[in-house]
Amino acid sequence: MTKKGWRRMGWITLGLVVVAASGAAMFRFAVTRNGPAVIDAVDRVAGGARGVALVHRETIGPDPQQKIAVYNAEGDEAAKPVIVFVHGGSWRSGDPDDYSFVARALAPEGFTVVLAGYRLGNGGEYPAMLQDTASAIAWTRQNVARYGGDPDAILVAGHSAGAYNVVQVALDRHWLERAGVSPSVIMGVVGLSGPYDFLPLDSDSTKAAFGDAPDLPATQPVNYLRADAPPMLLIHGEKDTLVKPRNTQALYTGLIAAGGTVTTVYFPEMDHNAPLLAMASPWRKNGHVVPAIVRFANSVAASAKAEGAAANPSVPVQATIR
Repeated sequence: MTKKGWRRMGWITLGLVVVAASGAAMFRFAVTRNGPAVIDAVDRVAGGARGVALVHRETIGPDPQQKIAVYNAEGDEAAKPVIVFVHGGSWRSGDPDDYSFVARALAPEGFTVVLAGYRLGNGGEYPAMLQDTASAIAWTRQNVARYGGDPDAILVAGHSAGAYNVVQVALDRHWLERAGVSPSVIMGVVGLSGPYDFLPLDSDSTKAAFGDAPDLPATQPVNYLRADAPPMLLIHGEKDTLVKPRNTQALYTGLIAAGGTVTTVYFPEMDHNAPLLAMASPWRKNGHVVPAIVRFANSVAASAKAEGAAANPSVPVQATIR
């Protein structure tokens, strides 16, 4: 190649590097503005629909965020275990409509997926997020059979603030009782990057959501430890600086001491949002988060079926995986 040719090739290479860097910068900026929506869009392009369809929408309250979306694999009419997924966002942001990538990750694995919203910000302070999460689970129990789900095989899952919601509702029985269903309807819980032991309140988001609670210790999942709690899978990135891994460790230690069943999975290189990102394409194909959730859910469902009941099935306690 001539000197002129090499020079031209150098400029082309530099241009590609600049474009790639600009694209990466734009992606990071978009993620900071509305990460789940961007992730959802990327997943649609990179992974396609995966044969998953939205089969029902429902409002469960007057607030726009009190809503539910049900997803199933197309053409699959068998009653399947249900995963109710609750989004994060520091109890002040988030929308179930931006999380359909979670349904595209889990529905092809043999689950009906229910994406549930809850009141946010002003009007969404404690205990509103727990009331709405309990209402979503109650709605699922009473209605999901119409849309391909097994009402006797319901797991709940969430990321960050959503992980708090589902864990607290699963541990403190009275939220589901107030919603009109037995706490035993939950046969398993999956928490991703969840805050379970966050007193004293030391961030703007926790102060806004919990600062007016009359009994702060009553807001903490670690204060509702019991042997008959539903089996739990708690996933956390060791580089999470927003919700530190000690939250998962505290809940794990307390539940085990109380005689509960819990599995923890720590990922050394993951930060706060990485476990959620690992549920979307193209990141999903190289990750271990979805397989961990699927193994846990199938194990819990199999145990429930073997015991002839969905309530509190027994699964082996697994060692922490690092």
